[in-house]
Amino acid sequence: MLQILCLALCGLLPGTRADPGALLRLGMDILNHEVQSAMEESHILEKMAAEAGKKRPGVKPIKGITNMKVKDVQLPVITLNFVPEVGIFQCVSTGMTITGKSFMGGNMEIIIVLNITATNRLLQEEETGLPVFKSEGCEITLVSVKTNLPSNMLPKMVNKFLDSTLHKVLPGMLCPAIDAVLVYVNQKWARLSDPMPVGQMGTVKYALMSTPATMASHIQVDFSPEVTQQKGKTIKLAEDGGPLEIPGGYAEGSSQLLLSAALLTAELALLQKSFNMDIQDQTIGELPPQTTVTLAGFIPEVAEAYPKPKPLVTQIRVNKPPKVTMKTGKSLLHFHGSLEIFTARRRGKPPVSLFLLETHFNLKIQYSVQGNRLQMNTSVNRLLSLARGSSSIGSFNEEELTGYVTDYLQEAFVPVVNDVLRVGFPLPDLLAIDYNLAELDIAENALVLDLKLD
Repeated sequence: MLQILCLALCGLLPGTRADPGALLRLGMDILNHEVQSAMEESHILEKMAAEAGKKRPGVKPIKGITNMKVKDVQLPVITLNFVPEVGIFQCVSTGMTITGKSFMGGNMEIIIVLNITATNRLLQEEETGLPVFKSEGCEITLVSVKTNLPSNMLPKMVNKFLDSTLHKVLPGMLCPAIDAVLVYVNQKWARLSDPMPVGQMGTVKYALMSTPATMASHIQVDFSPEVTQQKGKTIKLAEDGGPLEIPGGYAEGSSQLLLSAALLTAELALLQKSFNMDIQDQTIGELPPQTTVTLAGFIPEVAEAYPKPKPLVTQIRVNKPPKVTMKTGKSLLHFHGSLEIFTARRRGKPPVSLFLLETHFNLKIQYSVQGNRLQMNTSVNRLLSLARGSSSIGSFNEEELTGYVTDYLQEAFVPVVNDVLRVGFPLPDLLAIDYNLAELDIAENALVLDLKLD
């Protein structure tokens, strides 16, 4: 008992609960769309109606009616409501016509309007770890009944017959429709936990942190994403970003997906080696020619060491995993690395290092979605630090190179970064959500995708 109490109290202590790396707030807009689509895609009511008149083994025929058929099934109207801590209450309003030979010997026709109600409980399947809806408490409520039977002749007998017939036929015929529709909906969660590739560098898997929680206005799905390198090593998400919180101001019933800065940082770690580059082109964008003459304009010591012009070779190495930071309206990509400049030599001889600079700089990130993958495009924001690590030309004031290095990063390094980032980062594959329609916003520590329907 003491151990259980300790565990409970420890769970309340600050910092003891891990925050999700991604969070989905599933509003009624997408849920209603998915259930309605599932009902239409499955044509389940029509299928149930077609099966109603068939003889099935072990099912006794209904007394007083033969050759029963169901036709003219109306297009269902679906109403959903959240049930906190449970799931969704579902009401399907529809109508149909039941025909057959009645106990009185004539052709019978019953036109009914009804509601099918059930609670769809949201659970987490133990074997797969996936969310799953399961229905319970299905009931059929008759809204209206019209018949061609002469009820004025034998009202009690006819009413008893109708009551008995409808109560026998309808639940067995229509309640399975709710379960069948949920099969379609649950299938749209089926690939959620599949590892999705990030180029050839690794995978991202959106594992659930816990059973999705149903609130009064939405369902919240907390993810604990697993970012895994190609060789199988998992990259741990940093825990210094703070809890994910969806900003206010979004329309009631709408849906949002939040991706934490920590998740994007972990995904970028997969690409770290791809950002390393060696450039020996003398002409780069709008930069002056990449020779010792240009460099001597900033560092006189270069002219003393190399009075004749020599082409330059630049090597950039990213020494730490890139890091994403987010403040409201702005996101930055931080790089810590080295920039080493060499002079090229002929006849296959290795280049000679002039100097090596330790750098910290950041790039502004613009986000977009293409093909249900998150895309990034960058541009230089600021060179934060520049320190000389080694030099073959003696000491010099590295701050004189601030403008040169900043321009070089924009013209030479940023295109490489943007080319690497074209691989994109996969978004959760669930409920057939089309992320291409989402509106993107940058919040505190997270990117918000405001999900839209067609």
